[in-house]
Amino acid sequence: MHTIDRPGGTLAFHDRGHGPATPVLLVHGMPFDHTMWRDHVDRLARQRRVLVVDQRGFGASAGPPAHFGGYADDLAALLADRQVGPAVIVGFSMGGLVTLDLQHRYPQLVAGLALVDTSAGPDPDPVARHALADRIEREGMDPYTVENLYRMIRPDCSENVSGHVLTMMRDSDPSGVAAAHRLRADCPDHRDRLPGIAVPTAVVVGADDDFTPLPVAHELARIPGAELTVVEQAAHMPPVEQPAVFAAALDRLLARVDRSACSAA
Repeated sequence: MHTIDRPGGTLAFHDRGHGPATPVLLVHGMPFDHTMWRDHVDRLARQRRVLVVDQRGFGASAGPPAHFGGYADDLAALLADRQVGPAVIVGFSMGGLVTLDLQHRYPQLVAGLALVDTSAGPDPDPVARHALADRIEREGMDPYTVENLYRMIRPDCSENVSGHVLTMMRDSDPSGVAAAHRLRADCPDHRDRLPGIAVPTAVVVGADDDFTPLPVAHELARIPGAELTVVEQAAHMPPVEQPAVFAAALDRLLARVDRSACSAA
């Protein structure tokens, strides 16, 4: 992996592929890392540049940012460092909130949005979020993993999928996960500005997702022209649980963005 220095830590990432098509930046959620995109990177990299990041405090990246906006600052710094952009930003769960923050604060870097099992609003219960962060620091990741594995994915997933998700969760640094929960408790509210977002957008949600259920996805689909894909036989992680269905939704978005880029050229 490559790394760049960031205030208080480092940001680790892969830089793959080349080609004329619009580049893509893949942003995981918590408590995961860049490997959640393992079914998609090679295919995407055949036609375009693909950046796959470990957000700070996760995977090989160190030192969580001081405030929620620091996650978006990290992505902007990464795109600048690699001289990539504008790009399609694919954000999953908390990574989707970071993606919306990036689009708000650095709109010139964003050619399109894929918002995957995420929301646009503030934390509904910041007190409980802080209590969860305290518990993770006190108990480690195992109890949280046991309680939430089969909310993240459906219980009937293959052993390959469940084993991968289990490993990502258990291997996460409790201090990084706790810090991310505390920052998530104070994230901005993007709901009022959704109708003003003017880049091609895809909204993807698992039919059985109870973290960010279908009504939350419908709220995101207020973005003009957004295509909503509801993925059957998936809970919170369609890119992992149903990679072919997710890939088709992402490809439709990328085709729209690539056509727009050609028309503007």
